[in-house]
Amino acid sequence: MKSEMISSCQFIKWRFTVSSYQSYYIHQLNNNGLVFSLYRMGRGFRKKSNEKKNFAQKRRDRANKWDETAPRREPYQGIVRENPDFDKYYKMQKICSDEDWGAFTAVMKENLPTAFRITGSKSEAQCLLGIVKSELFKHLLNPIAEGEEPMERQDVHKPISIPWYPDNLAWQLTLTRKDIRRSEAYFRLHNFLINETQCGSISRQEVVSMIPPILLDVKSDHKVLDMCAAPGSKTSQLIELLHAEEMKLPTGLVVANDVDNNRCYMLVHQAKRLNSPCLIVTNHDSSVMPNFTVTPPDGESRMIKFDRVLCDVPCSGDGTLRKNPDIWLKWNSANGNNLHGIQYRIVRRGVEILSVGGRLVYSTCSLNPLENEAVIHRLLTETEGALHLVEATPLLPGLKFSRGLSHWLPTSRDLVGYQQFEDVPDNIRILPHQQDTGGFFVAVLEKLGSLPWEAAPAKDTNPIRAPGDPIPPRQDREPQRKKRKLQTFREDPFIFFTEDEPLWPSIRDFYDLSAELLPSMFMVRCKEGKKKNIYFTSPIVRDIVLNNNDKLKIINTGVKTFVRCDNKGTVCSFRLAQEGLHSIFPLIGPKRKVHVSKDDMVTLLRNDSPHYPPEFHRLQPSTQEQFLKIEQGSCVLVCETDSGPNTPPLSLVTVGWRGAKSARAYVSNHDCVHYLRLCGADVSQYEVKKTFKDKPQADDGNSRNENDDKEPEDVTMAEEDDTMEQRSPEGGS
Repeated sequence: MKSEMISSCQFIKWRFTVSSYQSYYIHQLNNNGLVFSLYRMGRGFRKKSNEKKNFAQKRRDRANKWDETAPRREPYQGIVRENPDFDKYYKMQKICSDEDWGAFTAVMKENLPTAFRITGSKSEAQCLLGIVKSELFKHLLNPIAEGEEPMERQDVHKPISIPWYPDNLAWQLTLTRKDIRRSEAYFRLHNFLINETQCGSISRQEVVSMIPPILLDVKSDHKVLDMCAAPGSKTSQLIELLHAEEMKLPTGLVVANDVDNNRCYMLVHQAKRLNSPCLIVTNHDSSVMPNFTVTPPDGESRMIKFDRVLCDVPCSGDGTLRKNPDIWLKWNSANGNNLHGIQYRIVRRGVEILSVGGRLVYSTCSLNPLENEAVIHRLLTETEGALHLVEATPLLPGLKFSRGLSHWLPTSRDLVGYQQFEDVPDNIRILPHQQDTGGFFVAVLEKLGSLPWEAAPAKDTNPIRAPGDPIPPRQDREPQRKKRKLQTFREDPFIFFTEDEPLWPSIRDFYDLSAELLPSMFMVRCKEGKKKNIYFTSPIVRDIVLNNNDKLKIINTGVKTFVRCDNKGTVCSFRLAQEGLHSIFPLIGPKRKVHVSKDDMVTLLRNDSPHYPPEFHRLQPSTQEQFLKIEQGSCVLVCETDSGPNTPPLSLVTVGWRGAKSARAYVSNHDCVHYLRLCGADVSQYEVKKTFKDKPQADDGNSRNENDDKEPEDVTMAEEDDTMEQRSPEGGS
């Protein structure tokens, strides 16, 4: 009887009492059968259901509170890409002409093409560009998989060089991520994108997202702040611009901030590929970002301001409809209205901590003028001439865009217009149909003088004020914020070496380090026990961390440079880490450097099995002689390559290991493939067709596997724990 009653109901709550006198609810959803889920009142505790659900489905179920009438998220392929309110609203705003409206809406309903840019040093970037154009794109233009018929001409997807990106290092492919991932014809491209992204040689980034960092015009001595940095593609671009001068440590830095603690770790993962000692990742509300202080050589603490500030603020994101189609289902005009306030507060705080003569770039991936032109108009009005809107057209030759709107109509959620503003200066507004991209808005501002509320107050001759009298403004006053308890992880401390650090003499002497490399530029993340990983930072990063750690939550900084390896056969207890090698390479003496030919470098990279590393007799005599002159342990491999028809002269620098009778290149799998590619070697043995289940190939003894990052048999090393990659909630050392 009870079972019949339950099965006949669409949704039933049945309350009963167990022996512990605690109340529970049983929820039944009669869809494909009866599903039982137990909930304890007050805590939301749920026993495992008989129905297996993934994390995303569980989250949606919790959000819907088991209400069958609540809307369910549709898969992307089933989403109808249209919204009458969207069309009506943007026709009212006149974001494009009537003649272009059809092309605009048609492109908005298409999938977004794939784009990437080549990163790294200029010499490596140009070398990789030559390889891409001569080899990878050659196959891409005529992709014929084994056993397949040649593709028709109209199906060939020609890569397009983005005309306004410097040195032709950014490319767009008329292929979606799904096309590349699931098509056997493009498996070489897929392998290239995955491997080079992991080793930091390319960045897979949407085309319009590349614009703001270019407009900032970052130099190596600039102090740069990215106020809303996660997930980190623009931050990575800022770091590249900061390190534009090869083999020279920048005197500036990049502070990458985000209010979301979880997204900060995503930001660390993205930015760490560039291995910069000039980066600080912070977790703070950017609308109330505190003032930064440093301690100059004279010992008096002072406040600093930033030369460049990027405000890529949170937005409604309707410019990303091509890659996020689910926005079509939930779009309404109120989304932009609700975000205007926080967007203005962030950019206002950005200009407050911007130095006079500095530059700020404001950007969104929204089409809504309430999030774009209205914010800039309000800021320019309230700053009373202290800010100047820069004409950005000459900075991006070849970019197709529309001028910012000078009239817009704020509306209610029901699309009822209220009023209209006028006389808004020109900005850059990028529409998807103009060059097959997403929608974007960007404005460039320069600070000409102090803001009205930053002016120092006159001497207060009448300290007793009547009620309601305004209080004179204070110079450089930090914004007030309501204190709230943040449920975030506790980070490990940043402990810098002192001049009398006991570990430093052995490291300095073994690697013949220059006197310019001070021990105070290195730090660890553990208070007690053995120091396992040693990280390198620039002097200005060290100064900011020590002076601001009490008022700002610092998530990550420094690049791993030395790793402990207690070994009986070595004099020094620390080996070099590939991540920090390029930062200190100019300061390492010739004592631990081994110059190898291209053939020897390929041999060391190809045959790096920990069980069968290349013995000295397999290398050229000059290389053998150099290895025999140095002690066992970590070393630096330097390979000077000659210029070829498609590759310029290049200097490759990697970490090596000198064993008792053998040597090896001590790099990760992805770096190994990257350096082999730059040496012109064949990398086909490392390419994997992940989409298609091929028969396993026989192991020829030279291919790498997941265990190949361990040490050779003739030396035993402590395994490495990369605490700077993914930190645990407890914050392990």
